[in-house]
Amino acid sequence: MVENGAGIFLVLVALVAIFSITHPNQFATTFNAQSIASDAAELLVLSVGLTFVVIAAGIDLSIGSVLVFGSVISAKAMLWAGGVNAGWGVILFGLVAGIGAGLGWGLVNGFLVAKAGIPPLIVTLGSLGAALGLAEVLTSGVDIQSIPPKLSTSLGSGDLFGAIPWLVVIAAVVTVIGGFVLAYTTFGRHTYAVGSSSEAARRAGIRVDRHLIKVYALQGALAGLAGWMSLAYYSTTTISGHNTDNLSAIAAVVLGGTSLFGGIGTIFGTVIGVFIPIVLQNGFIISGFQAFWQDVAVGAVLVAAVYVDQLRRRARNK
Repeated sequence: MVENGAGIFLVLVALVAIFSITHPNQFATTFNAQSIASDAAELLVLSVGLTFVVIAAGIDLSIGSVLVFGSVISAKAMLWAGGVNAGWGVILFGLVAGIGAGLGWGLVNGFLVAKAGIPPLIVTLGSLGAALGLAEVLTSGVDIQSIPPKLSTSLGSGDLFGAIPWLVVIAAVVTVIGGFVLAYTTFGRHTYAVGSSSEAARRAGIRVDRHLIKVYALQGALAGLAGWMSLAYYSTTTISGHNTDNLSAIAAVVLGGTSLFGGIGTIFGTVIGVFIPIVLQNGFIISGFQAFWQDVAVGAVLVAAVYVDQLRRRARNK
């Protein structure tokens, strides 16, 4: 995994170098770096949670819909508690409501996967439609735009020390905590063990079902947090704007070296996997290419990453 993480990091460095050399006045600027980081913040929070799920040999296709549901619940909670002129107390109440809504979906997904024995692909595919459908029911399909201005002006477009966007700070904190938990805690070790072999983990005394529920609950809570961040960034619920978030997060996790077969992965790799498509998209736009080519490039790299993962797996099993 160290070698794979180093390799994908070199790919990111090469992309940054190419765009910086070819378009120094547009790409290699502080403003553009801030834009790239802000665009990546929400996806990074989603991908940190998904890293735990995939390492545990699971998958979650519902995270984009859970994000939307969390943002709707958060917006409605803030409007109910204080209206558009609400202060920080109400904004934090909206944060708790959004995280709680995402946590609820995560618990449902985890219970159905761990206790009911339904394949995670089917469970989260069902949640994808159900969470988005409930969000549309609650809003009649119309985005909520009455968001407290303080949320968007302070967090959505504000920054720390005039340089680091607050959304990037939040994403960085989540990433550091996620990386520490995965690498240095019992929860992280159990996640690797369950993904490597659930039966071996069970024989070693790990309560596999309970752990899977916790992993999916973590993913749901982080999707709820990402929904609150989306509210801050866009000042609206953007119900129809997250249809591909699940695929983007899966691509980021796999590009970062996490095995779809479970048991292998790092948060560091996921961070690199998140920034590769963001940098590609930004660089293509600056270079005058159609944005569609970014999807082609990311798709090709993703297939290559999965193929390399399969080769590694076969080599280990020999």
